[in-house]
Amino acid sequence: MDPTSALIFPEIALLILLAAGVGFLGLMLRQPLVVAFIAVGVLAGPDALGLVSSTDFIDTLSKISIAVLLFLVGLKLDVGLVRSLGRVAVATGLGQVGFTALFGFLICLGLGLDPVTALYVAVALTFSSTIIIVKLLSDKQEIGALHGRIALGFLIVQDIFVVLAMVTLSAIGVGLGDDAGGLGDVARVLAGGAAMVGAVILFIRHLADPLLGRIARSPELMVIFAVGWAASLAALGDVLGFGKELGGLLAGVSLASTEYREAISSRLAALRDFLLLFFFINLGAALPLSTLGDQIGPALVLSLFVLIGNPLIVLAIMGAMGYRRRTGFLAGLTVAQISEFSLIFMAMGVTIGHVGPDAMGLVTLVGLVTIALSVYMITWSHSLLAICGPYLGIFERRHPHREVDDTASAPDAAAVDFVIFGLGRYGCRIGTRLRDRGFRVLGVDFDPEALANWRRMGMEAIYGDATDPDFVAHLDLGGVRAVVSAVPRERGALTEADPQLALLHGLSAAGYQGKVFLSVQQMADAADLMTRGASVVLMPFDDAADHAVSQLVPDGQA
Repeated sequence: MDPTSALIFPEIALLILLAAGVGFLGLMLRQPLVVAFIAVGVLAGPDALGLVSSTDFIDTLSKISIAVLLFLVGLKLDVGLVRSLGRVAVATGLGQVGFTALFGFLICLGLGLDPVTALYVAVALTFSSTIIIVKLLSDKQEIGALHGRIALGFLIVQDIFVVLAMVTLSAIGVGLGDDAGGLGDVARVLAGGAAMVGAVILFIRHLADPLLGRIARSPELMVIFAVGWAASLAALGDVLGFGKELGGLLAGVSLASTEYREAISSRLAALRDFLLLFFFINLGAALPLSTLGDQIGPALVLSLFVLIGNPLIVLAIMGAMGYRRRTGFLAGLTVAQISEFSLIFMAMGVTIGHVGPDAMGLVTLVGLVTIALSVYMITWSHSLLAICGPYLGIFERRHPHREVDDTASAPDAAAVDFVIFGLGRYGCRIGTRLRDRGFRVLGVDFDPEALANWRRMGMEAIYGDATDPDFVAHLDLGGVRAVVSAVPRERGALTEADPQLALLHGLSAAGYQGKVFLSVQQMADAADLMTRGASVVLMPFDDAADHAVSQLVPDGQA
């Protein structure tokens, strides 16, 4: 037995244990796993702890991780979804990519990089991490907010650009490979690629739905099939010469139009994160730390460009399109980091021979800095807005029509009996019951779909956000009996950005003297909000349980 093979298992076990330890430290610092994985890769490399010796095995796992990652990207590229992208998502996405690439290229040239390396680094700076942004927005319950929806829209545009960039690199790699034989080989690869695309189209039309329908009877089998399908098409793409990345992507696209794509995506998310660990370990093992010292200066310059320049680009584009500075700022903060795809893109450039390890190290440092800092920027976005908002007027039109028009035709709040913030299930139930008793109710939400649903029920609605003090100040609440907040909030201690507390502060600043009803999930929040000025605290789960018990055991019965 090969002694090296005998060491693979303990080596992998040690690396996973190290990843768990570094990941726990990252969790305490509220950092995403991507940062922890990059740190593990650097620590495990030959210039640090030197834990990596099974390079071939780890390289194989790294390639599988890329195939699975691209497969999950392909799952999102449903043709119908791409068609449904709004103008703002397309314009913001393309504008951000274009401006970041242009100014990033000029900055890289100014830092002394050669034109080819400067172009690679500039393109790598345009990618933002969908994984991190979706996670943070979901944790803050802002995924359905206007800025959250816009951010998700231009992230899809970025994903499409990632695909095009990798297609371009794969095509270049075909022509420049070590065994390239001229136009004949290129034509053969293109013909193989066209045949594979044609086969995928036939699969989508005739086999995808019935096959997934049968496989989906067993969720475990569906996961196994998805991984096998992704790896098989990635391997076929590699054999045909246009790359495992595009093969994995096509595997995802082939299942993107089925009704099972969300189930597949959610079940593979944990596997994707686990396998990505080995991509970053493989990356760190090939990264000479001795060269990183010279990259710190350029990395800080490029990091500042990503952290400040990218949000300003989005803010300017959205302001020009008629959105308020608040919406543009909150959406812009989501692109203040580079992505794991930035590193994959640079790794492809290293493989082709266009750029060297120094460029890879530079982008890795930028990734560490921007991802680590942008997490805090997005988490505390409302606090940053309060600080920066007064200086951002230059990015807002005199008449931000895309949001102002939605409120200009809205009913006067003073002419209604109750104002309800948050038009989810709980808010809708409260509103319909008040309406049925003859009261006039005004609904407020920042989710266009929630507003449309509320209006379909025949009630008046206005676009607005409970955390926006300017909006609350412009409401005429003089004749309103009570303001009700049914806005959900994440668990944890109350902060100044919490929607319930922000609404209390906004109403107080506007001079509102009426009753304020706030909904919470925990008794600790109820006591805290009562001391801060809430009139009544609603506890939906407790109230529903009390009502259920009263039905089960009427008063007077033991």
